[in-house]
Amino acid sequence: MTDDPLSRIADALDRLAPPPAAPADPLAAPAYVWRGDGLHAAQHFAPLPLALLTGIGAQKEAVLENSRRLACGAAAHDILLWGSRGSGKSMLAKSAVAALQAEGETIALVEVAPERLDSLPDLFALLAPVERTFVLFIDDIGFDGDAAAGRALRSLLEGGAEARPANMRLYVTSNRRHIVPRSMAEQDDPVNPRDALDDSLALSDRFGLSLGFHAASQVDYLAMVDAYAAHFDLAFDESDAIGWAHRRGGRSGRVAWQYIVELAGRMGRSLKEG
Repeated sequence: MTDDPLSRIADALDRLAPPPAAPADPLAAPAYVWRGDGLHAAQHFAPLPLALLTGIGAQKEAVLENSRRLACGAAAHDILLWGSRGSGKSMLAKSAVAALQAEGETIALVEVAPERLDSLPDLFALLAPVERTFVLFIDDIGFDGDAAAGRALRSLLEGGAEARPANMRLYVTSNRRHIVPRSMAEQDDPVNPRDALDDSLALSDRFGLSLGFHAASQVDYLAMVDAYAAHFDLAFDESDAIGWAHRRGGRSGRVAWQYIVELAGRMGRSLKEG
């Protein structure tokens, strides 16, 4: 053993440092998180039952059918879910995967942070040989002023040397239909004003399915509240639910769920299943 005090301190720190976590088994968990340094099993994957997502029937049917095709090894699309904040885009992607798992399918969800898109080729290489299908979920994507990142994702979706393998598809949510923001400056380009616009549209065009989500009407909002309330056996007053939406500044699935949380809290109830 060395008597060098610096070496002894370094050895002590090595013993105190926790060992790196073992990579998660890609066949074992229902959902994972990809941080660019390995696959991590999600600690809590319990999205709302698909039946509780109301007011988005057509979108729900399309996402579920596409996910079922992927799980069965049939041809399936990458999906762009775009539109109003809080309209159920993210929850739908997760709930569709959970619904198929409940049917016995081995499909899994892998959540990828938008800032880790540069590591997607590594994730592709890791999951390509696995005998399982995966939804790679990228939430709330946007490329403000970063055209290179948009072109990189476009290449990964289709046409690039590292395009994603057949056992996985990308489900991406965005508040914008065309992901890359458009500005009036595009129309003032003295060289070719159409080129900039075409470059912006080319990314969203790579998705086989592009599903829009729009602001909920009052009827749809109350239907969402009613479905949640019935599921958790909570009584509510319509005027109170409407007042909550007014105070929140809008009607959406997210606002409906937040009202249910508020309602359960007033009654001293939890929203845990079972």
